[in-house]
Amino acid sequence: MTEQNPLRRIVLVEDEPALRDNYTLALSRAGFDVHGYGDATSALNAVKQRLPDVAIIDIGLGRDSEAGFDLCRALREVSARLPILFLTARDSELDVISGLRLGADDYLTKDISLVQLVARVNTVLRRVEAFSQPDAAETIKTIGHLELNQQRLVAKWRDVTVDLTVTEYALVECLARHPGQVRSRQQLMDAANLVLDDQTITAHIKRIRAKFIALDDSFGGIQTVYGLGYRWMDELLY
Repeated sequence: MTEQNPLRRIVLVEDEPALRDNYTLALSRAGFDVHGYGDATSALNAVKQRLPDVAIIDIGLGRDSEAGFDLCRALREVSARLPILFLTARDSELDVISGLRLGADDYLTKDISLVQLVARVNTVLRRVEAFSQPDAAETIKTIGHLELNQQRLVAKWRDVTVDLTVTEYALVECLARHPGQVRSRQQLMDAANLVLDDQTITAHIKRIRAKFIALDDSFGGIQTVYGLGYRWMDELLY
């Protein structure tokens, strides 16, 4: 690769050496520059020194069964935009929701094939590709007090930037570009290129709501339509 077309950098955090080597090999063969770490501290220090394109983290690291959750929170403090994927053996509904509420973009379990893992990494990278095109013309869409910069994947509410992950931005845009229309969970998953169940979509929506409410406690723009999905409501209607 030339300097103009560098390999995408991945930080992989997995405490089992055999698994870490296996994932590293598969991702390296797919054309990624993979840096593996066995503990949260080393991974966080590496990210602070150089922000990768993607972070893939396990939940249980060493003797700390929650280290991955703490690492996800710390990574979000370093960057609101860094794509974070959990890759873990833990598949309980509570763990999935907890991971997404902390700001992960995707939650994968270790029964996923290596081919699927590479595909999911490529999917999240396609969502952030706009950041590498600073010279492209910006397309800004305004819906009431919401402003969507579709080129940079940035949302503003009442002129204040909302710190959305790339997945959260995709969900907001899917809802807001059709105000008043109900968008099913499947439509939301398609918009964000996700393969999730209803509970994980719900977790994303709750986190998005919380971010808007933190900026404006009167926010009511995302309405749940029970049994059908969600819709974006014009602020004049609530």
